[in-house]
Amino acid sequence: MAKTNPGRFFEDYRIGEVIAHAVPRTVSGGERALYHALYPARHALYSSDEFARGCGLPAAPIDDLAAFHLVFGKTVPDVSLNAVANLGYAEGRWLKPVYPGDTLRSQSQVIGLKQNSGGKSGVVWVRTTGTNQDGEVVLDYIRWVMVRKRDLEREAPDTLIPELKPALAAEDLVIPEGLDFARYDFTLAGERHRLGDYVIGEKIDHVDGVTIEEAEHMLATRLWQNTAKVHFDATNRDDGKRLIYGGHVISLARALSFNGLANAQMIVGLNAGAHANPCFAGDTLRAWSEVLDTADTTHPGVGAIRLRLVATRHGAPEFALRGEDGKYLPHVLLDLDVWALMPN
Repeated sequence: MAKTNPGRFFEDYRIGEVIAHAVPRTVSGGERALYHALYPARHALYSSDEFARGCGLPAAPIDDLAAFHLVFGKTVPDVSLNAVANLGYAEGRWLKPVYPGDTLRSQSQVIGLKQNSGGKSGVVWVRTTGTNQDGEVVLDYIRWVMVRKRDLEREAPDTLIPELKPALAAEDLVIPEGLDFARYDFTLAGERHRLGDYVIGEKIDHVDGVTIEEAEHMLATRLWQNTAKVHFDATNRDDGKRLIYGGHVISLARALSFNGLANAQMIVGLNAGAHANPCFAGDTLRAWSEVLDTADTTHPGVGAIRLRLVATRHGAPEFALRGEDGKYLPHVLLDLDVWALMPN
């Protein structure tokens, strides 16, 4: 009897199937320290218990994207171990902050399947839910991933392409209980810009760059217990390169966005996302953002800002996304559409 698990292939999935993922993870302050070491992350709400208490929270939560990576990583052995690429995200909501001491687990439901025309792979859509030790949902999102077939002669599963919201409405967002920016300290946060200072259509060059290192990427991906072969095994790709985990690119871009968006404190909605081109060690990542929308909330002093966050490689031209053929330009690595909370 085989003891090892080769992972699932495209033909192994069925619409409606619910997959409970191993292994539960108790979060500690270590995740925060490592997250801030791996990325230039310095948003005040996630850095200081005192700042967070001044904003109505009991303490500084774990960074929103750290919580995302922890929930995401558990899904990899069952969803994307044999992936060719992670393709996109939709309908993501952070529903409850995650604090040191919380224990997270993940579950996914297969909501879409489509075999690719070549018959060698297919796209799998899943809705993933992350819960804490009390059974409370802290995060849910949809993602879709291209997965290899093991048996090319095996009949493809039935095709179903799910209908996804193009974006979350502001009223779909869940604001953390007690969050209050009425006495927000702009000096400690690092910038004076509030929601009213941003204009829809405005584009912000975040200026700084980070060259991606092989060792840091692999350390980060192991931290999130992401076991996808393409991130570690250099023989898994024809070019002999390890593919950088897309979440690593997201966190680097988010951290770089501090310069210009220091007060976009919490990501609470993930409208859409695409890993436009593969990223490899040696690439220098830069970022820019576009303001897509703004909204008020019912919480004191708390507004919401919708942002397109774009990561590019090297010194590529600013604010360019697609060519005349409608395809992403080769220098674009990430195109992410998120809602964040900001003092109004």
